[in-house]
Amino acid sequence: MTANRRFRNVIRIGPVQVATYYDGRGREKHTAACTAPRCGFATDYDSRAAAELAARTHRCAVR
Repeated sequence: MTANRRFRNVIRIGPVQVATYYDGRGREKHTAACTAPRCGFATDYDSRAAAELAARTHRCAVR
């Protein structure tokens, strides 16, 4: 089953996009996902500040 998430408040910090969404239980979550090819970095956080910090400090390991 695929997750149909409606992202809002999307910003881009370098190659990483940070967005806010509601999970399946109605809780507000924040995600940071790298858009670089073959990177694969994507994590969910409870706070927007944590997601933005992860986006600012992310370094792609793929060369």
